[in-house]
Amino acid sequence: MPFQIKRLGLGDEAMLTQYTLGIVDFELDHADKPKRPLDAAAAQRYLANPAVLHWVAYVGDNVIGSLYCTVLPLPADDEQELVLYQIRVRDAWQRQGVGHVLLNEMDRWMRDNVVSYVWVLADNDIAVSFYQSDRFKAEDEQPVYTAHER
Repeated sequence: MPFQIKRLGLGDEAMLTQYTLGIVDFELDHADKPKRPLDAAAAQRYLANPAVLHWVAYVGDNVIGSLYCTVLPLPADDEQELVLYQIRVRDAWQRQGVGHVLLNEMDRWMRDNVVSYVWVLADNDIAVSFYQSDRFKAEDEQPVYTAHER
């Protein structure tokens, strides 16, 4: 069955909720814990934020894939880049081109908005292989990921 792609925006709160409720079905090892959907006001803020780029692949009312990235403004030359935060495809739809179609939508947005650079932190061999099969290249020297939580 063919699937469709759309970028989420205002009015897509129900689709965002459905994706969030089923998020554990998108994990490679199903290790992610269930997530609580955003309340109505927070979902509207998320979907109205121009820095949020969130595409979904869907069949009927069912979300089968998702790509979320954010626009990062840079402090020089009025440039921007994208941070690809996550791409997920339901188990039953993996290896059927869903992820690559989602990446193509992101690429189209980048061309249309004159953004030439996107980066992602790939944390497992499957993700690295997937990204490299779609024109991503590993930097020679890899940074160390660090975090701070309050």
